Amino acid sequence: MKKLDCYYINRKTCAIIPIDSDVSKVIELDDAFVISKSTTDIVDDSCKYFGCSFRGRLDGSKKVLNMNYKLPIVIEEFNDIIFFPTSSPRFKDCTWIALKNVVNYYKYGNGTRIEFSDICNLDLSISYYSLENQIFRATMLESLIRRRKLEKN
Repeated sequence: MKKLDCYYINRKTCAIIPIDSDVSKVIELDDAFVISKSTTDIVDDSCKYFGCSFRGRLDGSKKVLNMNYKLPIVIEEFNDIIFFPTSSPRFKDCTWIALKNVVNYYKYGNGTRIEFSDICNLDLSISYYSLENQIFRATMLESLIRRRKLEKN
């Protein structure tokens, strides 16, 4: 597995998984990397790369969804790159998941399995219902933003 010092989220990014406090694993549809940064730093760097900060994206999600915790965020608007956390981003075990790349998810053992493609799966130690709630929030964010874009035109 390739080790990188820097990584920006893109359309192929499926998940950002914490390994250690300053080391993460990034899963793409056809590749995987170890990044010498925390999951939050990767998300923040990616938000900044596309013109906003992680804090700004969170504030935007709070306003659109009228919610305050475990918020999904838009990383990049043009390609509708929306990620959601599996727990509070303040926790070291928070994994970030790309909404658009989730093909299926189901109960698996004591947790949940997410299928990103025929060859790319991720097993998480969170409940099916917790994951489903996070997917619902991310889908709601995507829908509300799309509606607001259409209202402007």
